[in-house]
Amino acid sequence: MTRIYVAGHRGMVGGAILRKLQARGAETITRTHAELDLTDQAAVRDFMQTEKPDVVVLAAAKVGGIHANNTYPADFIYENLMIECNVIHQAFAAGVTRLLQLGSSCIYPRAVPQPMREDALLTGVLEPTNEPYAIAKIAGIKLCESYNRQHGTDYRSVMPTNLYGPGDNFHPENSHVLPALIRRFHEAAEAGQDEVTIWGTGTPRREFLHVDDMAEASLYVLDLPKDVYDANTEPMLSHINVGTGTDVSILELARMVAGVTGFRGRIATDPTKPDGTMRKLMDVTRLADMGWRARIALQDGIEETYRWFLANTATARL
Repeated sequence: MTRIYVAGHRGMVGGAILRKLQARGAETITRTHAELDLTDQAAVRDFMQTEKPDVVVLAAAKVGGIHANNTYPADFIYENLMIECNVIHQAFAAGVTRLLQLGSSCIYPRAVPQPMREDALLTGVLEPTNEPYAIAKIAGIKLCESYNRQHGTDYRSVMPTNLYGPGDNFHPENSHVLPALIRRFHEAAEAGQDEVTIWGTGTPRREFLHVDDMAEASLYVLDLPKDVYDANTEPMLSHINVGTGTDVSILELARMVAGVTGFRGRIATDPTKPDGTMRKLMDVTRLADMGWRARIALQDGIEETYRWFLANTATARL
């Protein structure tokens, strides 16, 4: 049986991929951070040489919001580069020929035509607030491509849009927009507040992909026959966008979350707060041409995520 090592299985995406692999009956290998520090080259080498996985899914990364990226840029570029270099090289050294690396939509320039196509990579200046993280994720793509070109491996990369779902981070300061809105509107409904204010004008548009869709897409790409994958990519432009191909405004999103959480008050905007990039939408034509499309509607996904939040978050009073 094929043995698959899932790096980052305790994260939201890695956990979803692990669940889908286990549902298939696959033989999986995992290690917690306490058991294996992926920034430790010797430790990763020893692990790979001992376990000898057949396939590697690299979903491990140091991630965070704008505040964390601005505060700890050295940590973000160093740790992510080390994780990618150690896992990819030591996988190769241990004879692993199939690997899937997960990246991020932040690899694309800050000013790029919408929706963002794969060939927009390296065509412009990155968003300064997350440039260190983006540089590391770009390096991961190029590591995979370079090992393929020099050593004939089959290492692939997928770039997800904004992800959400069970296992998300609902921290009041460090979470991303959708889980942050879920928590804020839940607490406002619980407290009987008559108004919730969201940052900015509410007009920026964002795309959201359920983590279970991301897990399915990841395994779909991993399982594609090599000739199909190669026919739809290029040796030095091999990454694949994963998203829904549709977006909503932040105000529309807030209204959806308000409805799901039972908040019946007014939603106000605060134009003195930054809007950020006005639009970030992925072009998912490449993956659609390969035969995969997202299936979980945003409304359904938010409802499921809220149920998970209620069942798993201490702040939720049941």
